[in-house]
Amino acid sequence: MRIRHFAYVSLMTLALAGCNDALETAQVDLSRVKNKVEQPLPPRILSEISAKGMQRNSPIMIRIFKEEGALEIWKAKTDNRFDKIADYKICAWSGRLGPKVKEGDRQAPEGFYNLSRANLNPNSKYYLAINTGFPNHYDAVNGRSGTNLMIHGACSSSGCYSMTDQQVLEIYAFARDAFAGGQSTVQLQAFPFRMTAENMVRHRLNPNIEFWNMLKVGYDNFEVTKRPPEVNFCEKKYVFNQQATDNATFNPAGTCPAMSTPPALTAALASYGKTYDADFAKAMKKYDGMAWYDPSEAERKAVVAKLRKGRELAYAPTGTSLEAGKMVKVAELEEMAASKTASTVAANAAPGAAPATPEAKAIAVAAAVPAQVPVPTPSPLAFAPVEQSVPVEVASKKPFWKFWGKD
Repeated sequence: MRIRHFAYVSLMTLALAGCNDALETAQVDLSRVKNKVEQPLPPRILSEISAKGMQRNSPIMIRIFKEEGALEIWKAKTDNRFDKIADYKICAWSGRLGPKVKEGDRQAPEGFYNLSRANLNPNSKYYLAINTGFPNHYDAVNGRSGTNLMIHGACSSSGCYSMTDQQVLEIYAFARDAFAGGQSTVQLQAFPFRMTAENMVRHRLNPNIEFWNMLKVGYDNFEVTKRPPEVNFCEKKYVFNQQATDNATFNPAGTCPAMSTPPALTAALASYGKTYDADFAKAMKKYDGMAWYDPSEAERKAVVAKLRKGRELAYAPTGTSLEAGKMVKVAELEEMAASKTASTVAANAAPGAAPATPEAKAIAVAAAVPAQVPVPTPSPLAFAPVEQSVPVEVASKKPFWKFWGKD
């Protein structure tokens, strides 16, 4: 009996060892990749594509979450709804949570971007790269600047989303296959974090909360429909899944035209919003008097410093904000911001100038941190009043709501 038991244990040990070996060698050996631009997706992903009712060349969408350090690939199924097919841990992203504002600020973009085949860069010095499309119409009309903001390999970032070479090899292949299948533009959604009620409450003190509330409308639309929202711009803001009436057009700098929302979408968002509002109220009680301290890039790097050992100097993983950040009392967060602002004021003072007055410091602090905890609208679904008199055939192309609605 003991001999039989020993033999069983030995066989199980060998089997588990074989599984572990398989897992460790599942990734592609880059030294054996002869043509990185045409490298096919690995068998494990092709099997998953088939199992989920997708086609290898069906459309994709990319979602990025900075705080979690995650990049996701979503792919269309035969019913034209999207399902997540792959996710990757972002190796490096620079700056902090918040949008890209100007060249050299080391911030990685946040927003909705359309990627065409021209955004693929097979000759990148960072193995392979996909241009994020920054600046889009929103960025441009709001005076935001920056160039060559990429998703690329090499695990080193200065305003980009940097992956490992093996990761970007797969991400590039997903995009290449989708374009080969006829997709004209791939939507990139870049968020500071997953826009759940709890996360929105945690970050309610962040100066970017207004911008994030606007992005959340697009986030909610995708959560409800599981299809990339139609994105337009007017009055220097984003507009999601809105149909302009009377054949009007959207102008990023102009007044928004009269708009309508399909009834089914309105109802779905209302139901989603009701659940969100309840979760938001619970989160407000949970985090009463508390808010999130968003760590600096240096603080994130410190958490994963050991990963750089034995690597090239250019290899610079940054870790996630969740690992390096923390919940603190609101008063403590304001003190930290005040200290940082005072240091900035002092550092930017002209040589020989008199120290900044308390009034000047107070103004700077007030600009950086709200005087009190703001309570944002629980469900920021900022749609214009719905008018349901719009004819279905307002344009020759298939109306966007027909795409996600029941076929």
